[in-house]
This record gives sequence, C-alpha cells and structure tokens, in this order.
Amino acid sequence: MLAQERREAILERLQADGKVVAAELSATLAVSPDTVRRDLREMDEAGLLRRVHGGALPAAVGARSYAARLEQAPAAKAAIARAARRLFRDGQVILLDAGTTTLEVARHLPPDLDATVITNSPPIADALAGHGRVQVSVLGGLLVKEARALVGAATVDALRSVRADVLVLGVCSLHPQIGITAMELEESHVKRAMIANAAEVVAVSSADKLGSAGPYVIAPIEELTYLVTDAAAGDEQLDDYRAAGVELVLA
Repeated sequence: MLAQERREAILERLQADGKVVAAELSATLAVSPDTVRRDLREMDEAGLLRRVHGGALPAAVGARSYAARLEQAPAAKAAIARAARRLFRDGQVILLDAGTTTLEVARHLPPDLDATVITNSPPIADALAGHGRVQVSVLGGLLVKEARALVGAATVDALRSVRADVLVLGVCSLHPQIGITAMELEESHVKRAMIANAAEVVAVSSADKLGSAGPYVIAPIEELTYLVTDAAAGDEQLDDYRAAGVELVLA
C-alpha cells in the first residue's frame, strides 16, 4: 500500500470512529508501528489530525482565520445563539469569550436583558454598543489580530477581579476525555482564567468541534455546566458529555 493510500485510509477511519489507535492501524494496514507513527506525525504536521499518545484524534477546526470562521455555518451559529438565550437573566455579570459563535450570542441577547457583559473581544463590544440595557466592559490586553481577541498577562490579571455569574466560552475543540483545548497558548491562559472566575460555564460549539483536540489543554470537560450545540451532533456522540454531568442544550 502506498503512503497516500495509507493516509487516506487513516482519515477514513478517523472520520468514521472519531479516533485512530496506532496499534490497530499497524495491524489493519499491514505495516510496522514505525511506519504508522511516521504517517501520524506527518499528518499532524500537515494539520490533518492531532496526534495523541497511542494514536490520533480529529484536528481542531478553529485554526481557520477569523474572516473565514465568520462565513462558516452562520445558520448553525445563529441557532446555537438563540438556544443559549434562556440561560441569561437580569442582573447577571456575563463573561463573553472571543469567537465567532460567541459573537452571535452577543447579537442575539434579548433586547430587554438588563445585565453586564465583560469581554475580551472588540467585535463583541461593538455588537453590543447599540444594546439599550446591557453595560459593556472590555478587558485590556494584547490584540491578536487573527483572532480579534485580547490576550496576555494584562487580560488574565484583569480577570482576577471578576466574579461572573456565567461565562460563555468560545470553543476551539472539545473532547470528553482530553477536555477543552485551544490552538494558541496565550488564548488558553485567558480561557482558563475565565473558567476559574465564573460560577457557570456555557460552552457554545458547533457539532464539528466535538471529539477534536488542540495542542493546549484548558480544563477537563467536567468544568462545563452547559454545552449548547447544534442538532448535527448525534446522541451517541453526546453521551460522554452527559455522563460527565454536562447539561446539553440542543439548537
């Protein structure tokens, strides 16, 4: 079997099962464990999957540019945002993480909601500038232009003085065993600080991010209070999140 044929077979197995195990691939493809490890390493470097101990998981989908993510699945993001609205109440302090799905959440906040929103996202602050009753506070920090997000020591330090009622977390990747992961180290520090300073954590994620993993682990899945996702997620895929005590809200 040629290298390209092996890698296509690995991707097919990954898509079907949500993971691949190196020892099983070695037997199925009739090649040495070293060959499988080399294939997985090179496929990881190409962004086709994410290597983990003993095998691989689907690659994180959040590595696309912000502009590209704005155009991705707008109907699903809007549906997720509408489903998340029931989790907000008057008087709350709401942390809104940077991201294109959290931007939709901001755009769909009820017009009569009387709350305070704290965010590290300039686009979210701009989207809420016209909201009649929501007060908006923007965290300081270094602007990562590709992500339209404020990160860094100043952002993490500002979060220490916040005690939010609810955090709406933008998710790069979510895996029931590995947990919540991110593509960028600085982003992971901010998300970790947000989780530590919120009473409830709401992950908003399209179904294609479930079961994938990024390089930086933020927190275990048990840190989530709610997972709001779209109807494309199957029951079998969601069972592990239910077993971890996460309440599911399906758009």
